[in-house]
Amino acid sequence: MTEHSPVDPDATLEERDFESALRPKALTEFEGQPRVREQLALVLDAARHRGTAPDHVLLSGPPGLGKTTLAMIIANELGVNLRITSGPAIQHAGDLAAILSGLDEHEVMFIDEIHRLSKPAEELLYLAMEDFRVDVVVGKGPGATAIPIELPQFTLVGATTRAGLLPGPLRDRFGFTAQLDFYDDDALAGIVRSSGRKLGVNLADDAAYEIATRSRGTPRIGNRLLRRVRDFGQVKGHARLTLEVARGALELYEVDELGLDRLDRSVLDSLVRKFGGGPVGLSTLALSVGEEVDTVAEVAEPFLIREGLMMRTPRGRVATNAGYAHLGLAAPSGLSDSLFDS
Repeated sequence: MTEHSPVDPDATLEERDFESALRPKALTEFEGQPRVREQLALVLDAARHRGTAPDHVLLSGPPGLGKTTLAMIIANELGVNLRITSGPAIQHAGDLAAILSGLDEHEVMFIDEIHRLSKPAEELLYLAMEDFRVDVVVGKGPGATAIPIELPQFTLVGATTRAGLLPGPLRDRFGFTAQLDFYDDDALAGIVRSSGRKLGVNLADDAAYEIATRSRGTPRIGNRLLRRVRDFGQVKGHARLTLEVARGALELYEVDELGLDRLDRSVLDSLVRKFGGGPVGLSTLALSVGEEVDTVAEVAEPFLIREGLMMRTPRGRVATNAGYAHLGLAAPSGLSDSLFDS
C-alpha cells in the first residue's frame, strides 16, 4: 500500500487520475524490463524469506520508464507503506532526519531525483542507510552535541535520471542498482494494449502498435498518446480505435512516424534549412525556434541524437544523412566525411 500516488506535480487532476489508474501494482503486471524485473523479484523474495528489509535499491534511467512505478510495486509487494519525497524538496539535513525518524519497521522510502540532494542531507543519508541511525546536532559552536537516533530497518529506493552525478559513497550504499532501458516497440505495444483495456477502449492491435512506434521507447509517452487517440475517437464518433483512427489522431497532434513532435521537427528543420545542416551552437539553434536552451537540450536534442538525426560535434550541432532524409531532403555530398572531420 502507498500513502499517495506520485505523478507529475504539474499534471491536471484528470492526468493524475489517468496515470494512477494505469500503473501496474505488482511485478507480474509490470511489462518490459525483463532482466530488472527478474533481479528485483529475487531481491524481494530473499528479503521476505529472511524476514528483513530488502537492500536499498537505486533505479536509474531516462524519465518515463517506470522508476516511480517500480518503487510503488516494491512497497506493494512487501505490504508496507511507501514514503515519497524528492531530492530538491530536501533542503536541510533536519528535513531528512524528520522523515527518517517517522518511518515504521521495514517501510520503503522513495527519493526521486536523488542526485539533487543537498550535501548535508546526503551525508546524513550515508549513516542512515548503513547503520540505520542519524545523529541530530543540538546547539551551536563548541557546546553543540550530537544525539544519535536509532532508526527502524527500512529500504531506500532512489531514482535518478543522471546516475553519473551521484557521489561514489552514496552509490556504493545501494545493494541493488537497476538501469532501465528504453522499451522496444513490441513491449510498448503490450503496455498500450493493457492500458487500453484498463480504460475500457476498443483498441485494435495494429493501432496499439502504431501508438507504440511513435512513443519514443517510453511508456509514459505511449499512455499519453493513447489518451489523445481515445479523445480523437470519441469526438469523431469512432467506437473502435482502428489503425486509421490512430494515425489520424497522431497526425492532428503532430507526432510523426518516428515519434518526433512539433518541437523536435522545428529544431531539425531549423538546423537543416536555416543553418545548412550545421555546425551551429545550441543557444543559436534554440533562439531560432523560439525556445529556451534548456528545453532544446533536455527535451528535443536527446531524442534527435538517439534516432541518429543529429550529432554533437566540437564545432556545434550537425544534421546527419538520416536527418535530411526524414525531412524528405537530399543531404549535401560529403556530409559523412565532414562529420568525422569534426
